[in-house]
Amino acid sequence: MIPARLTLILLFLLACPTFATAQTGSICGPANVKFDIRTTKQLPPSPAAQSGRALVYFLQDDLKYNTAPRPTTRFAIDGAWVGATHANSYFYIFVDPGEHHVCANWQSARTGLNWIGPKRSTAASHLTAEAGKTYYFRARDIAKVDDNQIASEPEVVLSPLDSDEARVIMQSFSFSISHPRK
Repeated sequence: MIPARLTLILLFLLACPTFATAQTGSICGPANVKFDIRTTKQLPPSPAAQSGRALVYFLQDDLKYNTAPRPTTRFAIDGAWVGATHANSYFYIFVDPGEHHVCANWQSARTGLNWIGPKRSTAASHLTAEAGKTYYFRARDIAKVDDNQIASEPEVVLSPLDSDEARVIMQSFSFSISHPRK
């Protein structure tokens, strides 16, 4: 009787990480996809509307990340990476109307805080997009280290952002141009 229970417990414990990975994988993109990023202060012209589609902006806000190097944050919609940012930058994409699952994830464990252990490097949200509308998401990278003492565990927090606040923030941010590495 005990070996059967032990077997069930072991199977459950082994299945949990697999289940968690499968769930995250369905929202985020494949872990092996990395981006090369270039940022520019020369802002692009406002994007021309695409008929029947919604516009989505992704912002990476490192105001509360007080260590270096800062993370590169990649963004996914419905399990496919759509771009990446680095250090107070943003980009935009167009999406079809409907329900979407959005993910922000630090591209690398190398965030300047490898020595501290736990961190929350992935965050998710959902979006119900309507044609002709614009949406903004902010990935806030947070880490506080004072005199080599951890004041907060590093994490990325993804949340929808008010359009007026987004426009104010974007005025001081760089525009991110990213391409998947080959």
